[in-house]
Amino acid sequence: MKDSLENTKKAFTTRETILLVILGLIIGLSFGLLFKNKSNTVQVDETNNKYIKEFIKNYDYIVNNYYEDIDEEKLINSAIAGMMDSLDDPYSMYFDEEESDNFSITLDGSYKGIGIQITKDEKTGYMLITSVFKNSPAEEAGLIPGDMIISVDDKLAKDLETSELSSIIRNGDKDTYNIKILRDNKEKNIVLNKKTVELTSVISEMYEENNKKIGYIYIGVFANNTYTQFKDELEKLEKENIDYLILDVRGNTGGHLTAVDAILDIFLNEKQIMYQFEQNGKITKTYGTGKDNKDYEIVLLGDEVSASASEVLIGGLKDNLNSTLIGKKTYGKGTVQELVKLSDGTQYKITVKKWLTPNGTWINDNGITPDIEVELDKKYYETYDLKDDTQFTAALNYIKSK
Repeated sequence: MKDSLENTKKAFTTRETILLVILGLIIGLSFGLLFKNKSNTVQVDETNNKYIKEFIKNYDYIVNNYYEDIDEEKLINSAIAGMMDSLDDPYSMYFDEEESDNFSITLDGSYKGIGIQITKDEKTGYMLITSVFKNSPAEEAGLIPGDMIISVDDKLAKDLETSELSSIIRNGDKDTYNIKILRDNKEKNIVLNKKTVELTSVISEMYEENNKKIGYIYIGVFANNTYTQFKDELEKLEKENIDYLILDVRGNTGGHLTAVDAILDIFLNEKQIMYQFEQNGKITKTYGTGKDNKDYEIVLLGDEVSASASEVLIGGLKDNLNSTLIGKKTYGKGTVQELVKLSDGTQYKITVKKWLTPNGTWINDNGITPDIEVELDKKYYETYDLKDDTQFTAALNYIKSK
């Protein structure tokens, strides 16, 4: 291999760090995300809708007759949450303010803050820094995983939950924060200026096997900035004149449809269908816009968590380019959600249509079956070492056999 085992292990550890950061941001939310943006303006003729009239009647009665003061914003948000629950759809849901913030960060691919991931240390009550984002204020100030946050300004970490401490910085009006940390049993004061932190969702590596140049790209989520990162990494690999490209979407639960569109456009032309939509019995087809045909073969890595947008990518490349999928059967989410933002910053997502593969298959609850099924060795979760990644090794062996 061109890269040493040490560098390879580092690359795969980076891949796991990206995945952990993303999961940390969306924890507690339903996975399998595929979105199109939607305006929050809804037209309703309330005078002709008996259900709207009934709602308004009872809303007014509750507000005017309840024996204590009522938070009307909370009342409306609870009503919307109830409507989402009544749909009995795991992908239609209401997000409260904290969930909305975390969800938006993941899909935007950036946020204004200091660039750390934290968890509560049960023994000390301090906040343990579990990861530091690249090119962030935290990295520039020298913070490292393992540091313990004692306080932020005059707020003691012991008195706060992780969400509360994060909100102090992320949603605070000021830009400069005094943070006291504990490292090697010594306290240290650090001044941090928050700025826009870009989350990394794409990494790449180069390998050589049997005189074949193999590019590898891992995509952790399909955020607003994923396409730009992907394009940059792919161009680096293509300058090396790769013979094969491994695209890894294992653990990728989805994201924005526009990000998948843009990536598929790199590989598919105007005669090739990227995916299809079905809504109210009507089928519409979306075609690629690419002009150049790639002269290398694409091999795909997927697993049981690869969902939605990841499955759109897999389906588009399998059906059009006969790309080989290695790993496990994918999750199986064949619906599209629209995200509706409310005036108070909360939001909800609602399922609006089905999506089908270019060949017209609805993969919902079925997933996409791999061409070569390979179980991931559990030892990999302990070492994150290439030699223990049986699925990646299978991809290399497949390429070597060509």
